[in-house]
Amino acid sequence: MAESAVKILIMSIEFMLNHPGYVIGGVRHEISKVKLELESIGSFIKDAEKCKSQNEGVSVWVVQVRDVAFEAEDVIDEFSYHVDSMKKGGFGGRLAGVFYFPKVIWLRYKTALELKRIRGEIKDIAKRSKRYDLSHMEASSTVGSNSHNSSSCVQNIGESSLFIKNDEIVGIDHVRDSLLSSLEGQEAHRIVISVVGMGGSGKSTLVAKAYTSLTVGQDFDCCAWVSVPQNSTIEDLLKKLISEFLDGEEDMIPKNLMSMDYRQLVEILVKFLHKKRYVVVFDDVWNNNFWRKIGVALPDDKNRSRIIITTRNEDIAAFPYGPGGTHVFRSEPLADDYAWTLFCNKAFSSQPNCQCPPELEKIGRALVKTCEGLPLAIVALGGLMGSKDRSELKWREVHDSLSWHISNNKLLDEVKNVMLMSFNDLPYYLKNCFLYCCRFPMGEWIGAGRLIRMWMAEGFLEENRSLNPEEVGKIYLKELISRNLFQVVKHQSFIRPKLCKLHDLMWELARSISERENFLSIFSEEELEKEEIRARRLSVHNVDGGRKMSGDLTRVRSFSMFSFKKESKCLLDDLLPRFRLLRVLELDDAKVDSLPYELGKLFNLRYLSLSGTGIKELPASVNRLRNLQTLDIRRTEVNVLPEGITELHNLRHLLAYGKDIGAEHFEYVRGVQVLGKLWKLKNLQVLNRVEANPDIARKIRKMTKLRRIELTNVKEEYMKNICSSIDKLKFLHHLLVMTVDATAILKLDDLSETPFILRKVTLVGKMCKVPRWFSSMFNVMHLHLHWSQLPEDQDPIRCISELPSLEHLVLVNAYTSKKQLSFKSGFQKLEDLHISCLPELEEIVFLEGVMPKLVRLHIYNCPKLKEVPQGLEYLTNLKQMNLKAASSELVDSICGKGSSTRSKVGRIPSIKNYYETDGIHVYARLS
Repeated sequence: MAESAVKILIMSIEFMLNHPGYVIGGVRHEISKVKLELESIGSFIKDAEKCKSQNEGVSVWVVQVRDVAFEAEDVIDEFSYHVDSMKKGGFGGRLAGVFYFPKVIWLRYKTALELKRIRGEIKDIAKRSKRYDLSHMEASSTVGSNSHNSSSCVQNIGESSLFIKNDEIVGIDHVRDSLLSSLEGQEAHRIVISVVGMGGSGKSTLVAKAYTSLTVGQDFDCCAWVSVPQNSTIEDLLKKLISEFLDGEEDMIPKNLMSMDYRQLVEILVKFLHKKRYVVVFDDVWNNNFWRKIGVALPDDKNRSRIIITTRNEDIAAFPYGPGGTHVFRSEPLADDYAWTLFCNKAFSSQPNCQCPPELEKIGRALVKTCEGLPLAIVALGGLMGSKDRSELKWREVHDSLSWHISNNKLLDEVKNVMLMSFNDLPYYLKNCFLYCCRFPMGEWIGAGRLIRMWMAEGFLEENRSLNPEEVGKIYLKELISRNLFQVVKHQSFIRPKLCKLHDLMWELARSISERENFLSIFSEEELEKEEIRARRLSVHNVDGGRKMSGDLTRVRSFSMFSFKKESKCLLDDLLPRFRLLRVLELDDAKVDSLPYELGKLFNLRYLSLSGTGIKELPASVNRLRNLQTLDIRRTEVNVLPEGITELHNLRHLLAYGKDIGAEHFEYVRGVQVLGKLWKLKNLQVLNRVEANPDIARKIRKMTKLRRIELTNVKEEYMKNICSSIDKLKFLHHLLVMTVDATAILKLDDLSETPFILRKVTLVGKMCKVPRWFSSMFNVMHLHLHWSQLPEDQDPIRCISELPSLEHLVLVNAYTSKKQLSFKSGFQKLEDLHISCLPELEEIVFLEGVMPKLVRLHIYNCPKLKEVPQGLEYLTNLKQMNLKAASSELVDSICGKGSSTRSKVGRIPSIKNYYETDGIHVYARLS
């Protein structure tokens, strides 16, 4: 992680040197020299990180580099902090400047000496690097290194799958049969079949069961299984292929095989495979660069040859491998019942029917749950528990100390090595982003936007001329997901995955590495009283607010608290003055209702989240947070933002809406008032959600970097200016406009055209007619019409049905007296349809061919709808149908005995009816 520390510091220094807002006069020259020294050892650090496991001296050297980078960062930030604390505005500020001048001179002198000393240390460290022959170490890294041990372990696991008995495998029959069907298919071209999933998910086992089947053995002329280690060369793989194909025919293997070059090896394979039908497995592929060179050695003679690739990377799985196409199979986690069966087969293998004793079942299932359906982890954990005494006390001890066992117990080494390989394969910038996610409690789903904003505040995202940090963050997140290091839910394909999290075992790995590298530490509040704080980032779980945190916190750059039990204001009053160099402060859902004035002293703060707290107002000192990039006060009691907010010229994300009251109401969202000249925030990209006024309506056009804007309290007289302003916002992709009340008319005809990249449109308010530009929303993927109350002769369905990108459509009280809602054609990409609050609606009709990709159908608060929609049988991809406050006739038509509509809905996997009882929202399953 030394490479990460140095790279982040270099980026931070470059930002300082290039932005005049940073007062570094007098030490600029020394800071530049430190940057040059760090850059001079940059390439050496990269090699040292790879080799540190082989040599204790190199490992110590790497730690020294990391620590000196941290020390340089501290000195520079301390200087900026003290200079900032002496700055005052106006005439009083000029007088104070005269008073502080001697202090500033002394501070510059002292800081310059410190930086000179650090520069000397970096030079000494660079000289010591010459003691280590890293080129030799790297060349020999295939022998004896941890990386090699992990790779060998994974290769052994993959190849051992070929010898696992069928009765030891559970839960993969259906996928195996589908895989066999692809292998035996009639497509003449060579086909590449990819099996993708996270490490340990059973990819190799699945493929091995198909590969060793009798059917495959009879249908193919020859076969080969080749494991692909991370450090293998193309020549190595070609030699393995030849050896596998000629297994049992040793006399045909060239005696000089080991000395052959690439061209000779390819010629042998092409000649041998000519006109033969073959099947090849490449197990655990790490990048698709190998295909360009190895693909030419596997001829496509149109005789139904097959190649299978297992990989952890979605991009490799989906790569276009040739005219035969690519078939992608995903290795999914085991269902709970299968996972429990697999665990019992291992833990109780000596018991009759592998039966778990009743007294161990509860704790046993809790242990299995931590594996989240990962077969390798389940088998390893089953083996560990099978070696323990069969007492609830012993098993609970393991459950409560599972993190220690994953790091230290040899019986779980296989799991650790498999996961460690995924981490080691990451470039340094993704390692930071991956490790950062363990700051959140295990199992917690994390908002993708929240995560990217925090990465940006930490300095993990490298900005360049063509991409801003947020766009870089989306690329990083996509790559981590494609490598199957994150689990994902609720995709928003037009922006990013909405929620993501680490697998529980990946979280344990991230925590272990983070604490070892002083990257991030996780404490309970009780532990924080006793432990010395060494990490740069601190996450405190299970906060009761009753303890004071001891120790030196001045070096902490990032602080989060989770799981609040009591009021925490006293704790906050104690902490803030000790966090003078803080970059990230996250207090989501903290039980606090006010903030101390000292908040304004956190000059280095980039990210401040108070979401879900009881905060009623921001302190006036907030205007001093001049480096702040994100201010999140969603779901708070803040109704008015102070005028000083407009002085935060680096602010990029202003998330400021009140607590929502439910989608069945007109005012289902609420904005906040902004005092002052909001349009001065020229770097703002997200404005979510503020009340409009005449000045905002007229001048938001000056905020040309806006990508998302949500305006509430819009009066009819503002409409013309708002339309004119929106026309000027060429980067806008998300728009919400809400009228002042349900009777005000939403007039948006003056909008000349929707911005080309607009992706999401939410219109809240009464509309007399469908805007003429609706049919030109070619890139809109999400359209929400709320309380539109359109008259009978103004139906938007016809013009939006042909929108080529529309995936989500929400209609809430969209019509005044609509009795029939008919979808006749189009909606070719629609996946989610939400119909709500149509009190007169009696019939919904789907004609054949409409909405072929619809997955979810929601029908809420339509009391006169007595029957299921006509043509429901045409929605062949429908997986969920959710009802809310449905009529008893509609419910009976779905689940009543002898119901004539049962055949229409019987194929839908999930049908739920939501209703309220005693003030609590519950649901009943109808499927």
